[in-house]
Amino acid sequence: MALQLTSSRQDYGMLSDRTRMRMVDRLRQAGIRDERVLAAMYEVQRHLFVDQALATRAYDDVALPIGMGQTISQPLTVARMTELLFADRPIGKVLEIGTGCGYQTAVLLKMGATVYSIERIGALLDKARKNLRAAKLVHARLVHGDGHFGLPEAAPFDGIIMTAAAKAVPEALLGQLAEGGRLIMPLGDTEQHLWHIEKGRQGVQKTKLDAVKFVPLLPGRD
Repeated sequence: MALQLTSSRQDYGMLSDRTRMRMVDRLRQAGIRDERVLAAMYEVQRHLFVDQALATRAYDDVALPIGMGQTISQPLTVARMTELLFADRPIGKVLEIGTGCGYQTAVLLKMGATVYSIERIGALLDKARKNLRAAKLVHARLVHGDGHFGLPEAAPFDGIIMTAAAKAVPEALLGQLAEGGRLIMPLGDTEQHLWHIEKGRQGVQKTKLDAVKFVPLLPGRD
């Protein structure tokens, strides 16, 4: 069943239902088909996750700076990765590598996932907590740490989603996937692609997908 705009509120520019619905319409035209994903993208107010000076661009299909050399991914990238993560399966327990400003975290929560999220930059993690509180989405477990190592104490995960590009698939993350679990991540340095990685009884199956551009996944924590 397609998402419908039911609110009768007036148009308040960047805050309005209509502005978010226009973004969702663009996502649908770009090929996003999972109505669960489209509904979550509509419900999460992206302007709460960007600096006020950039709020008028919050619903454009562009990546935006969020400080400390990091970015919030463009809506199409967030929707695409979320759709890949949950395609043809129920929503389960998810590990996010790279909390950033908390926007992808918010979309996962709106999807109904149990979310654990790791961020290496402490100040950015504080910002994500503030943003998620403003969005009234406070049920994720946010951790200050190195995403290369995952979160073994909370494993196994039904899905892992990475919002920074690694040069190789971290072995620790493969080990923390449940059987049938799925990892969606960008791989590469100057040339990056999205990868769909699934862990089955017969081993790990890897599929190369779209060309993308993400900040690098760095070791350690700040």
